[in-house]
Amino acid sequence: MKKEDLFNQILSDNSDRIQRICRYYNSNAEDQKDMYQEVLINIWKSLDQFKGKSAISTWVYRVAVNTSLSFTGKSYREMQLIINTDTQNLSSILDNEDLEIKKKEEKQFNLLQNELNMLSVIDKALISLMLEGLSMREIADVIGINEPNVKVKIHRIKTQLKNKLTGGKHELK
Repeated sequence: MKKEDLFNQILSDNSDRIQRICRYYNSNAEDQKDMYQEVLINIWKSLDQFKGKSAISTWVYRVAVNTSLSFTGKSYREMQLIINTDTQNLSSILDNEDLEIKKKEEKQFNLLQNELNMLSVIDKALISLMLEGLSMREIADVIGINEPNVKVKIHRIKTQLKNKLTGGKHELK
């Protein structure tokens, strides 16, 4: 397959994912478009180096996350993670089947948004990939750490978020 054909296939299969990643890392629509273009440029530039050791979608996530992180142009610690109430995998953070009700409670959502933005850059990246519905294995491949470490980190983040959002209680009521 020619490079152009492979690139077009990647774009066809992953455009929505890339756009969501860009939205996670930037709330400004114009910056999101610029970030999206930068991701596409980086995919094109590094396509020849893709060795097929991971799924192409995992590789695309890696390029998108790394590009988004470097594109922010400010300290990673201050980087904001932007989520929407319609993010389909939002319940995966809170492990709460009644999240549809919770999503309507704006105060709870804003609290979650604030707590997510207080996370370290690696924790923000982990959560954004979890929100995308990636498996622990895929997240490990994107971030570059082993799968057990991903599981531990995500478990700690979820516990920390639950404790902060519930005032120390372990389950949301």
